[in-house]
Amino acid sequence: MAALILVLVAQIVAPSASRADDSTGDDPAFTDAIALLDIWIGEQLAYNGIPGVALAVVHDQEMVWSAAYGFRDLEKKDPLEPTTPFRIGSVSKIFTSTAIMQLRDQGKLRLDEPVSTYLQWFSLQSDFPDEPPITVRNLLTHTAGLPREGAFPYWTTHDFPTREEFRAAVPEQSAVFPPYATYKYSNLGMALLGEIVVAVSGEDYPSYVQKHIFDPLGMDASTVFPSEEKRAEMATPYMIKRPDGSRNIHTYYSTGAIAPAAEIVSTVEDMAKFATLHLHTSDATVLERVLKASTVREMQRPHWVYSSWSGGRGLGFGISRREGKTTVSHGGWIGGNRAHLLLVPSEKIAVLAMTNADDASPYTFSYEAYDLLGPVIARTSKKETPTATFDPAWERFVGVYSDPWGWKEEVMILSGKLVMYSYSYPPDEDADSGITPLTWVEGNRFRRPGGEFVVFEIAEDGTVERLKKRSEYLYPVER
Repeated sequence: MAALILVLVAQIVAPSASRADDSTGDDPAFTDAIALLDIWIGEQLAYNGIPGVALAVVHDQEMVWSAAYGFRDLEKKDPLEPTTPFRIGSVSKIFTSTAIMQLRDQGKLRLDEPVSTYLQWFSLQSDFPDEPPITVRNLLTHTAGLPREGAFPYWTTHDFPTREEFRAAVPEQSAVFPPYATYKYSNLGMALLGEIVVAVSGEDYPSYVQKHIFDPLGMDASTVFPSEEKRAEMATPYMIKRPDGSRNIHTYYSTGAIAPAAEIVSTVEDMAKFATLHLHTSDATVLERVLKASTVREMQRPHWVYSSWSGGRGLGFGISRREGKTTVSHGGWIGGNRAHLLLVPSEKIAVLAMTNADDASPYTFSYEAYDLLGPVIARTSKKETPTATFDPAWERFVGVYSDPWGWKEEVMILSGKLVMYSYSYPPDEDADSGITPLTWVEGNRFRRPGGEFVVFEIAEDGTVERLKKRSEYLYPVER
């Protein structure tokens, strides 16, 4: 067991690339929170065998931090970067929804008009002849009663229909529920919204998104259908980990007519630019030319509430309550790539997370990044400063300590306080769970919560010889 622990700790690495901008980057509490997040993410990747994860955090109109951990390619040991492209899967749906709302704002369509108004070929088999027609709003909120998928086994074969094949097959499909009866997520419905974008704008879907969303936002690293050159830059997509720890690699496949639901390729830093669009609340901004601030708010408020009252659907977004705050989000998963876009509108904070394995959860990383960095950003934006007493002499205590059996503790300074971080196997679900604050008593003596002591014993040269925790000893090690 000790050998396993030592191997895992050896695999925990610092982010391959990281950057911080805005005034938050100068806040010691922000730096401390990132240091803690670095350790926790390193644990998660090492213990769970996750190839890599990239993250970005946005506050209002600025990306305040981005980082990447692990590898773009495991065999080549190419490090992941915040500029590495990933497939974002169903997060593509927010782009399609944004396109629909742009056209609505231009007066080219109405949300409560039947889909057949814009797609004359649209019809379905239905056992609900007395129910109202399916509207554009139904498609945006996933309340149309449509099947989840088109009439093709494309998630089995990875052979997706052309637009012509898709359009020919839709009239042969049957509705599952009447419109407005319940929420039922549907890739079919989002593909139909993509067809509406084409019919109303007169532009093909990739060109529309490029011209009206990517280009105005400066999303130069994003595309709908990536070229072979772009695919070569992307994170290697890995399947679920096998019993021996190895992973097979997914072969890239195009989603054809289902592209409006799943096809887009982007980076966390490009997606940070898209997040600024969905955080802007003032009309006096260049983003107003892309999407009105009032439309942003309209997309993020509930248009459908789940029967459980646990959350609802905006126009393209999922909406939920978490610890007293409203979150607006969408996740995506396709062929070894998983992504999550998280917005907390009340704080003007967004978090983007992307991973390159089928069994890696981007939600785990995005929520933890928000929980650690969000409070610092919120406080900094209110011009609040933390109060803490810090003795520069504590700097010599900082480092990694281990007992003879490989169990490790890391002494850190967070927000002007000395703390211990305990490495756990498996890692704790929350980074804060591993933190134990130390209260100074006298000299090199500190008290843990619960009353027990931590004492740093100093050698003749002034360095820490060992750390005494309760009655046990830990010794300094190279990290």
